[in-house]
Amino acid sequence: MKNNKDEEVRRRSMLAPALAGFIAGSALQLQQRELGGAWVYALMLAAALAGGISMRRTSTNSPWRGLLALVTCAVLAFSVCGLRSGAFQANALDPALQGRDIAITGVIAAMPQRSEEGVRFRFAVESARLGNTEVTLPPLIYLGWYTGFGDSGADTSRQPADLRAGERWQMTARLKSPHGASNPHGFDYELWMWEQGLQASGYVRAGPKDAQPVRIGQTWQHLVEHARQTVRDAIFARVADRKSAGIIAALVTGDQGAIERSDWDIFRATGVAHLMSISGLHITMFAWVAAALVGWLWRRSDLFGQSLCLRLPAHSAGLIGGVLLATAYAVFSGWGVPSQRTVWMLATAALLRLGGRRWPWPLVWLLTCAVVVAVDPWALMQAGFWLSFVAVAVLFAADPGGLDARDDAPRTGLTHRMRTALHEQWVVTIALTPLSLLLFGQVSVVGLLANALAIPIVTLLVTPLAMLGAVWAPLWDAAGWVLQCLGIYLQWLATWPFAAISM
Repeated sequence: MKNNKDEEVRRRSMLAPALAGFIAGSALQLQQRELGGAWVYALMLAAALAGGISMRRTSTNSPWRGLLALVTCAVLAFSVCGLRSGAFQANALDPALQGRDIAITGVIAAMPQRSEEGVRFRFAVESARLGNTEVTLPPLIYLGWYTGFGDSGADTSRQPADLRAGERWQMTARLKSPHGASNPHGFDYELWMWEQGLQASGYVRAGPKDAQPVRIGQTWQHLVEHARQTVRDAIFARVADRKSAGIIAALVTGDQGAIERSDWDIFRATGVAHLMSISGLHITMFAWVAAALVGWLWRRSDLFGQSLCLRLPAHSAGLIGGVLLATAYAVFSGWGVPSQRTVWMLATAALLRLGGRRWPWPLVWLLTCAVVVAVDPWALMQAGFWLSFVAVAVLFAADPGGLDARDDAPRTGLTHRMRTALHEQWVVTIALTPLSLLLFGQVSVVGLLANALAIPIVTLLVTPLAMLGAVWAPLWDAAGWVLQCLGIYLQWLATWPFAAISM
């Protein structure tokens, strides 16, 4: 028994450097100015496999085994990330096709984003022609259909069509490769396009001298996106206040573009921007509620007169059901990068619990980081990745559960829960302040006061009402009323002198 326990300890000691090496290797690849050849990464991959074989043959007591695991996994991650990047880049837009009128046929792959200038949408290309010649385009492009924009001959009286996700269209477009502004610390548009799998952008030619876009018909593709668009339109049709409707649409369907720019300014100044669209917090809270509900139903269900708990424990059923329902919520909300990251984290933690693993928190933290990086290496370039993982690490390290260990305060009841919540929020606020200044050049001074009220209201009241409104629409009115009240409080905080500090 002791030998088995010692072997388990040795394996854990090997796992930490291996996971750290994998994360570091991916991060190092993302810092390269240009990609190497496929043969370079193939050789590195072979070297990593050879290192893995050597590691298995190395004595478990060898002091070099941990270093070998770190280097091996770093080389593995570096090569895999490079190969994936090269494969993606191989589908880039041919420079000879930039700025040319190309007739394309395809399907609208996501619900369009409408604004005053027109409408932008993702288009899955099926075929393309330059004159009478078939050409190859990237499989997914980002198009804009503007009113009187893009060429001097456009008819300003023409409005973009009411596009629906899943529709097949034939249209003429001008494309260009993704390019971002060179302004330091600004939004990296090219990185965002890469993350979204978009390899070209452009606009629809809909002037009087151009062939008019033709709607071929509705398809069975992208049914989830079609449902998201239907729900979003229903929210705006139901809720009279457009500001509240935009926030509700963002919480239910993940459409951040529905929130007005002036509202975003208030949310950033008060430090609550992370609450007003689908984030890791919403997915986690939904998973927790779903797991509790599934577990409760599982304990009270019978199948042919036999309790389901005899087939699978209620706790395990709750974990599985919570992760699956949270995944469904993430998919319906657009399957954005923050949602994906949270789902992989939840799935990893659930598998550890189901397997009876009781690992120390640093090892669990490293494992979830490595899983997210393995699925999406480019998450390392996103501020949200660092904010979320640093916040989780700080909460683990601070151990708010031990807050009352030094006194005789009761550990149950409303008072304890409120103290714990305030302590957690205080710890996270202080810990993330330097990181926020580094990443955004701005930090909210009133963020603690704003989040103390906004977090419970948005997560426990507004979000459930917004989601249940898809079943009974009047609940959207209730959610809108609550948001208007919260908006008054946030706007008041935003008017304080030095509500936010910019550096």
